[in-house]
Amino acid sequence: MHLAGKKLLSVKDFSALTGIEESTLRYWDRIGLFCPAKRHEENNYRLYAIEQMVAVNFVTTLSKLKVPLKTIGQARDARDPQKIISLLEQQEFEIDKEMACLQEIHATIHMLRSMYRRGAEATPGTICVQHFKQIALIMGSPNAYGNGELFYNALMEYYKQAKHNRVNVSNPIGGYYTSLEQYIENPTLPQCFFSVDTTGCDCLPEGDYLVGYVQGYYGQMGALPEQMAAYARENGLICEGPVYVIYLLDEVCIREPTEYLAQISVRVRKRKNTSWLPLD
Repeated sequence: MHLAGKKLLSVKDFSALTGIEESTLRYWDRIGLFCPAKRHEENNYRLYAIEQMVAVNFVTTLSKLKVPLKTIGQARDARDPQKIISLLEQQEFEIDKEMACLQEIHATIHMLRSMYRRGAEATPGTICVQHFKQIALIMGSPNAYGNGELFYNALMEYYKQAKHNRVNVSNPIGGYYTSLEQYIENPTLPQCFFSVDTTGCDCLPEGDYLVGYVQGYYGQMGALPEQMAAYARENGLICEGPVYVIYLLDEVCIREPTEYLAQISVRVRKRKNTSWLPLD
């Protein structure tokens, strides 16, 4: 580049013309990605040529597309259309993955916010009938329990299988029971665990559910199972299908374990000639 007789720009002026932060220009110079045309002979200040406003577009365009600076540097001196096309195809693939991840995070935030709000509005000890929309789940393998064994070993096994089953263990994990009778018999021993997950292929189906809320640490159900069965008998309800135990308030939003809040739900229908209960 012939610089004689041409106006050179300070880093401040070049920054003002290009919109690139001065600190960014200095950093690009330090790593050898984009350097000034020359240095001032007396004070070693960076000086940029007018023509470099065009040359820097290579760096700014790719950096705005989130291409790593190292990759930009590697492509800088040997670029041609096909190489840049390949680079952009790879970057598009990476962005697609990032977008999918962000969409999953967004859906999880929406799900957690909804659960925590419902938990904050619920009253421990309440038993009622509610209509639920479908909730996506990922079901785990059936649990195996030895004599006198608690649910902890089964839960640890669920965690071990999480990666294989594509389970995000940061999502709320619940307990699944095949029936209300099985839940009453062993309320602390779910037949399997599940994750509340917007990407799940399993689900808690939409429908009317007998719902109970209980406060306490994991597995502490108190008399709620029997109370739910009594409520169903007294109000002419037939409980159908599995029981789902989901902790609406857990360690993520509650510091004291005794204040965790579980939601127990089982699908119901009314008996013939029985007036239906108003839904909450």
